[in-house]
Amino acid sequence: MTADRIFEALASRPRREILAYLSAQELTAGEIGQRFAMSAPAISRHLSVLSSAGLVTSERRGQFVYYRLTPDNLVNTLGSFAFAVCPSAGPLQRESRRRAKTKAT
Repeated sequence: MTADRIFEALASRPRREILAYLSAQELTAGEIGQRFAMSAPAISRHLSVLSSAGLVTSERRGQFVYYRLTPDNLVNTLGSFAFAVCPSAGPLQRESRRRAKTKAT
């Protein structure tokens, strides 16, 4: 992971919003796409940049690929900083926590 890749990934508001949405749960690209007004290829490109920067990891389960924040990574500290300067991050984090609770029950 290079600092350039990390900052390139965090420079994009949609990618910061995706990170915020993944803050409390893992999601498929389709679930992420349902939340954001972007095409599937655009979501895929954003997830690819986030993966290359080491901010998210993915795991294939059957026909779906699940994405989640990279656990216990110093980079996520930078992500938390980015959430703080991204005005839409707070509501997305709350929405993510509510959705995770709903899935758990």
